[in-house]
Amino acid sequence: MKNSIKTTVILFALAISSITFGQDKKANNIDDSKIGLQGYSPVSYLDLGLAQRGSKQYKAVHKDIAYYFTSAEQKLKFEKNPEKYMPQYGGFCAFGVYAKAKFRVDPTKFVVSNGKYYLFLNDVEVDAKQLWIAENESKLLATANKNWKNLSTK
Repeated sequence: MKNSIKTTVILFALAISSITFGQDKKANNIDDSKIGLQGYSPVSYLDLGLAQRGSKQYKAVHKDIAYYFTSAEQKLKFEKNPEKYMPQYGGFCAFGVYAKAKFRVDPTKFVVSNGKYYLFLNDVEVDAKQLWIAENESKLLATANKNWKNLSTK
């Protein structure tokens, strides 16, 4: 019961903060620079379990979004199978998607699970990664996947 109340309060806080932090009308969490993952390497997240900033020297473009890598080897791995290395929910906060909202993320806050990686919001009041870890991942994923079908088109 305590967890349910806590989750409700957090979801309410996330919904309120979406006025300030939400991004609408995008299926990918990018700004006008069109650089994915704020310059962090998608290969590092998935293959190494690390958040590593990539270099412009090792740049690949996939679906009009630039991705940076730490080495030529990482770039080549990505180019062979880019879909494998895409962040879940377009790089938006996984817990936010669960709560029916799109939030920018802290690229150093992520979880790798079952061959996929999920990014999270981290601000003064909400550490979404810890909220995600504290809950039942299967339940969160089922709801987030359902919500993403609608959110990805807005």
